[in-house]
Amino acid sequence: MRTTNMGYAVAMRMNETAPARLMCAIFLTPIIALGLIFLILWLGLRPHAPKFHIHEFSVPGLSLGQPNGFQNASVSFNVTARNPNRRVRILYESLDGSVYYSDYQVGSVPLLNSFKQDPKNTTTLRYELSGAMMMSTVSNQSWAEFTNDRARGTVIFRLQFKSVIQYKKSMWDLRHHRMHANCDVGVGSDGLILPNFRGKKCHTSLS
Repeated sequence: MRTTNMGYAVAMRMNETAPARLMCAIFLTPIIALGLIFLILWLGLRPHAPKFHIHEFSVPGLSLGQPNGFQNASVSFNVTARNPNRRVRILYESLDGSVYYSDYQVGSVPLLNSFKQDPKNTTTLRYELSGAMMMSTVSNQSWAEFTNDRARGTVIFRLQFKSVIQYKKSMWDLRHHRMHANCDVGVGSDGLILPNFRGKKCHTSLS
């Protein structure tokens, strides 16, 4: 008899908690579904930074006997900038390029005015810096480091691109970002890009 009463009590408690469980399920199911929908939308709309790759880079005309500077040199490069997003357009307010040896700026040039880049689109940046775009002098220490590096057969330059970009999705304008893309590239004693740097991906950061 006691066993029967205990079984009856357990059954009663289960019957009492069943509606509560059903209400919890009814309440939580749409919340979980909405959370999954927002997660999928966020992953789909979250924009990715532009991808830069360096394909050609050369610094011809550098002579070890010239004065301490790059004023008689020229720098040419071929870099691609790709929008990797499927549905998000990238708007560039402008795009500037600079070349550095160590922390010293060798030259700079404004590349493009305001332009837009459609999804999965690639823009080719092919330019040459020379004349007034090149800096006239460097410190004796920096020039000594440069001549030593070239004598060893490898000189590392850094090609930097700066811009303010904005992502655009349909009618939505997302906030602006400051973009920096840095491409480390090595040239040989002839001033031409070394094979292991051709096609190398640049580091891109947004703030």
